[in-house]
Amino acid sequence: MSAIDWLTAQPVAHRGFHDMNHAVWENTRAAFKRAVEAGFAIECDLQYVSDGVPVVFHDDSLERLCGIKGDVRERTSAELGLLAIGGTAERIPTLKQLLALVAGRVPLVIELKGRPGDDDGFAETVLDELRGYNGHVALMSFDHWLLKDLKAAGSPYPVGLTAEGNRPEQFFRHDEAMQLGLDFISYHYAHLPNPFITAQRQRGIPVITWTVRDQAARAHTFEFADQMTFEGFDPRESPAVTA
Repeated sequence: MSAIDWLTAQPVAHRGFHDMNHAVWENTRAAFKRAVEAGFAIECDLQYVSDGVPVVFHDDSLERLCGIKGDVRERTSAELGLLAIGGTAERIPTLKQLLALVAGRVPLVIELKGRPGDDDGFAETVLDELRGYNGHVALMSFDHWLLKDLKAAGSPYPVGLTAEGNRPEQFFRHDEAMQLGLDFISYHYAHLPNPFITAQRQRGIPVITWTVRDQAARAHTFEFADQMTFEGFDPRESPAVTA
């Protein structure tokens, strides 16, 4: 049994168990509470904002989720904590607030959203805030410099590559990242199978997919990967799929 079998033990709710931003919005406390109640692992995104605090937010811009123009990284975490998400009572949470809410009850799969030249201290700060957290955590990123920073800082948590692509030049870049000694991969389901992922799974590297929104994508995931990151449906109410 692998030390990170927990990573693939249950479906992973993409940006929390939201309802496609109808009433329960992505990356909010409400979405995270709903995932905890359902027993799903939680995938979420971190941005590193102007006061050096990681906040849970996907986009670079505030417009889609908060209805105002502006770069999320140009605000402080306190300013962001006052902004309504989707016109609801939900506000942009910090990483610390997420950790306090989840409190180890389900695994966290946390993606660091990088910005070239603007990430000094990001990886180290995330690790500092996680110190002492009593629960399963995995960290991942598309951005190779952040993966290098996490490994250089001695991350005690599994570190993974978030990726996509089905061309040889993309596989070469992914292979470069794996040379850092990464522990898992989160890959776009529609680009499976491919030689890169097949080789990594043969090495024993767990693979989860993103982002599964229907039964066809779910079935595809469990043919070529180990677990799914999902949104837009409740896996408990869908036909069982086995690997």
